[in-house]
Amino acid sequence: MKIYCTRPRCPSPNNFFPDLDDASLLDTVPQKYCTTCGMPLILVGRYLPEKLLGQGGFGAAFLARDRYTPTKRYCIVKQFQPPESFGPEELKIARELFSREAEVLEQLGKKNSQIPDLYAFFPLIVGNDQFFYLVQEFIDGQTLEQELETKGAFSEQQVIDLLKEMLPILQFIHNHNSIHRDIKPSNIIRSKDGVLYLLDFGAVKQVTTQGTTPENKSSTGIYSQGFAPPEQMAGDPVYPSTDLYALAATCINLLTGQPTKDLYDFYD
Repeated sequence: MKIYCTRPRCPSPNNFFPDLDDASLLDTVPQKYCTTCGMPLILVGRYLPEKLLGQGGFGAAFLARDRYTPTKRYCIVKQFQPPESFGPEELKIARELFSREAEVLEQLGKKNSQIPDLYAFFPLIVGNDQFFYLVQEFIDGQTLEQELETKGAFSEQQVIDLLKEMLPILQFIHNHNSIHRDIKPSNIIRSKDGVLYLLDFGAVKQVTTQGTTPENKSSTGIYSQGFAPPEQMAGDPVYPSTDLYALAATCINLLTGQPTKDLYDFYD
């Protein structure tokens, strides 16, 4: 069995343990360690990362198995990995955003079937190092960005169907006093059953319905170029309409098949 080391910058993260092909041993072995750096591999004694799916923003995502379930179900393990260049204030904000993603998934995932469920949120202390993880539901499918790359531009009817499915999800999020702030094709995935899910709640902005001023609703500078509205990119206040703008930009990108940077007219 292969287990992937989650220590950042481990020079050889792939580990192979033939003995774990024995199901009974896989269920009972207390721990395995990276043969290169010594990092504990079975996270909290339960989750076994198999491969790195991607890195970006403040973290990395791994495809993992949950050995505490009968089918060893797949799940997504996200690890907090802020850039080394971050200062204390940037690190504090990034850590808060990572925790907020876990909170939002816990609050909303169980209430909406098109938002991944949160399975776990925990720290891991290894010597003087501290690592933070969240574990969420794995959606088996393709993102709309991948669909665009493999199948080409969407038809008008496909975009209409997309809006019909995504708008209720956004309405649900906004009704729960949250703003996603990073709607784009790579954050929408279509499962093999054909259902759309909204991913990546790391940039979620939580607002209150009373006593909210533009000052405390201002953006923290997290956005995706070409999909975020001008006010978000400028660090100005964000609103539910911020998500609607990004969804509209997503639809135009999918409908035309053109990069969003090529679809804007810029004026001085």
